Amino acid sequence: MASKEYKKIASEILEAVGGSDNIISMAHCATRLRLVVRDRDIIDDEKIEATDQVKGFFFTSGQYQIILGTGIVNRVYEAMEEIGVSATSKYELKEEASQQEGSKLKRLIRVFGDVFVPIIPALVATGLFMGMRGLITQPQMLSIFGLTPEDISQNFITFTEVLTDTAFAFLPVLVCWSAFKVFGGSPLLGILLGLMLVHPSLPTAWEVAEGTGDPLVFFGFIEVSGYQGSVLPAFIMGFLGAHIEKRLRRVIPPTFDLIITPFLSLLLMIFLAFFIVGPIFHGIEILMLSGVEFILGLPLGIGGFLYGALNQIIVVTGIHHALNLIEIQLLADTGWNPINPIGSASICAQAGAALAVAIKTKQAKIKAIAYPSTVSALLGITEPAIFGVNLRFMKPFLMGLVGGGVGGFLATILQLKGTGMSITAIPGILLYLNDQILLYLLVCSVGFAVAFLLTWLFGYKDGMLSK
Repeated sequence: MASKEYKKIASEILEAVGGSDNIISMAHCATRLRLVVRDRDIIDDEKIEATDQVKGFFFTSGQYQIILGTGIVNRVYEAMEEIGVSATSKYELKEEASQQEGSKLKRLIRVFGDVFVPIIPALVATGLFMGMRGLITQPQMLSIFGLTPEDISQNFITFTEVLTDTAFAFLPVLVCWSAFKVFGGSPLLGILLGLMLVHPSLPTAWEVAEGTGDPLVFFGFIEVSGYQGSVLPAFIMGFLGAHIEKRLRRVIPPTFDLIITPFLSLLLMIFLAFFIVGPIFHGIEILMLSGVEFILGLPLGIGGFLYGALNQIIVVTGIHHALNLIEIQLLADTGWNPINPIGSASICAQAGAALAVAIKTKQAKIKAIAYPSTVSALLGITEPAIFGVNLRFMKPFLMGLVGGGVGGFLATILQLKGTGMSITAIPGILLYLNDQILLYLLVCSVGFAVAFLLTWLFGYKDGMLSK
């Protein structure tokens, strides 16, 4: 149950946005409360900005997004539900909501965010376990205790493999569960479908890829293997499965619903998964990964520079959660994440730009926003720095993009790769507890320093027009 403090914040937000009648649907990500509204014009922006814990706001594609910060947004969201705001799934809204939410592409990208954000904590924990194992098993670390890697018992190795491999081995289970939940199906059926996709009777995707196992062949030409670590087929099956279940419930009499609906749903879903969706979308998945790897592999660090420079623009558009799919797949396939250090460099660059503004300005109000925003960005959350400081004056944001590009360039040249995802900047150090840690610190420091210096010299002066 939400505390009085958060109920007060929720009530003030509700009043400022024009009451519950103006809210079509409500959701949240790691830092922002996302409201799909009917009438943008009746929202009192000044009241929103004056509300306690609110660090900024913006409006895009029918969504009024209020920046609250990690942890706080969850509590405010719960308080909003308790005072009567419905968190209706926006994929079941009427025509009015569809028109408000912008283009089909932007709606699709938000779908990716809503499906993947709930499973990120599990992947974050797995990444931390990987980092800890990397630290503990480093020869240099073991030598402190007079040990070598050969001294580590097989039981301990097995224990660490349970911690580090489970989430990715059963990734389709997590994706199907979340997708069923988002699209209005029964999450339990989603879990069962995901488990079928990785059933131990099937040759694993890794065995087939490595040539140590043969796929099952149906009808003489359809090759079937398990979908361990596969993301896109599980996402598509979650979408289709939820809709199949809902359609069946409409036509099957209530008397037989408990027996017939799960039976037919799973039968149709597993047929589609093995013989149609899986083979097609697994191929698409491979092409997508090849595209990202191509960009990152452009010579002379060009790919890293481009991604590092564009990363925070993607955050501004609100579509950055769609990139989770690519990072998850890279980790599942290779055990490494080359995107994370580039993203960390771009985040630290926005922190550097915000700090330059904080030090250079003589306006107390700007300092009061810029200093905490810098700290927030260094902890991996850039929205306060971007929307509260850098984008308001535009040039600091642009200087941050340059810093991110330079840091991304350096990360690519040094072939830096994380062991997990979703934690960046200072917390991201935990993904590099191996011989990469000094390189990671160098990359983040360069991104920060370049943006700071450019903003200090060219990017800000008091009296600039805010955006």
